[in-house]
Amino acid sequence: MKYLIYVVDDEESIRDAAQLTLTEYQVAAFASAEEAIPAIDEQPPDLVLMDIGLPGVNGVEAMSQIKAAHPEVLFIMITAYEDVETVVRAMKEGAYDYVVKPLHMDTLRKTIANALETIRLRKEVQRLQARYLRENLPCFIGESNTIQDMLEFVATVAKSPDAPVLIGGETGTGKELIASAIHYQSPNFAGPFVTVNCAAIPSELLESELFGYEGGAFTGARSSGKRGLVEQAAGGTLFLDEVADLSPEAQAKLLRFLDAGEYYRVGGTRKLTARTRVVSATNQDLLERVEAGRFRRDLYYRLAVLKVDVPSLHRRQGDILPIARHFLVQFAEKYGKAFNGLDQGAEEALMGHRWQGNVRELKAVLERGVLAGTGPRLLAEDLGLEQGPSGGLAGGGAGEGFSLPQLGPEGLDLDQALEAVEKEYFIQALEMALGNDAKAAQLLGMNYHTFRYRKKKLDLG
Repeated sequence: MKYLIYVVDDEESIRDAAQLTLTEYQVAAFASAEEAIPAIDEQPPDLVLMDIGLPGVNGVEAMSQIKAAHPEVLFIMITAYEDVETVVRAMKEGAYDYVVKPLHMDTLRKTIANALETIRLRKEVQRLQARYLRENLPCFIGESNTIQDMLEFVATVAKSPDAPVLIGGETGTGKELIASAIHYQSPNFAGPFVTVNCAAIPSELLESELFGYEGGAFTGARSSGKRGLVEQAAGGTLFLDEVADLSPEAQAKLLRFLDAGEYYRVGGTRKLTARTRVVSATNQDLLERVEAGRFRRDLYYRLAVLKVDVPSLHRRQGDILPIARHFLVQFAEKYGKAFNGLDQGAEEALMGHRWQGNVRELKAVLERGVLAGTGPRLLAEDLGLEQGPSGGLAGGGAGEGFSLPQLGPEGLDLDQALEAVEKEYFIQALEMALGNDAKAAQLLGMNYHTFRYRKKKLDLG
């Protein structure tokens, strides 16, 4: 498919020359911005050659107006003379380049070729980003408002190349996948994505892992020294998983790096810098750790410039079966087994289970089911789900895996206790209704809109 180029110039000779010369492209010409803008709105081109000195709306004003609606369109500005001030303004407003009249077609062709290569590379990046997200985010399949709102926010968060992000959520919800989604949708897409599990590295080694060390810095250190993960992630994203487990010393050094982009290797005296985005995650309440004196308050606020809360499966009941079907197809293909869907009993078992391990647990259950089952439908007994404290309430009643707040010497917060009971019945109704809000409201004898309001207040999505 040919690239589409619009030429906007009040000189007919330039419009004709462009159309006669640039035959390898699809070219349309306009005499004014007022003619070009409606055409661009109807069919945005890849590139616009825009005269700066147009009558009426001038080229710089027209470009600003068009880019506000179509930011992906590139502009090469045409000027009758090298008016430096106007050209600089155009470049600041977002022009890719400029050419000077009288036009030399060889120069124009090279400028156009460079602009179109930029467009090609941009589209390739977008294609790779879309492919990555499609192939690597199966746990965020679903149409629940909770997950759609989160994914929309993640896409917004990703636009910044360096603002720190703190991701919270229960174990197994997919926090690392969200971190990678932020990276692969960001301007840092081409840079490295470096992961470190803060809980898996002994505290005495974590600092040297993050910031590296100089040769001979400590017993056992390599004579050549070592680059730290911060340095390895330069130009990309550093993902700190289980960030709550950082030692006080590592917290202090991380804070300095976040504040100034500067750090020292262990045993080093040379100040180093790196432009690295820090994304961190935890399944703990960091504010509680701050109040308990186990996490620096100033570091918390630097890490949590942007916050993403990854919902548990309890808060996105309607997404359980779509995710399960995805994993069924994935594992059936992996193990060469013929499955064409979930049996009704399997669906009920999945919806009735209390997914304490969230999507990670759901994935493991589906893999076990595919290995154990013979098909063509996956049966409830293939899944091997156990009922009990963690097994859900679909086959039982209130009380399984649930306990009321206890009355102690200091008394009881009655409102809190009543809310706990209400929340439990909402969970039961949603499980019995397979995530259908209308059916769950009917089971509870509630108006649908009241049910939706209370569901949101109870933090159930």
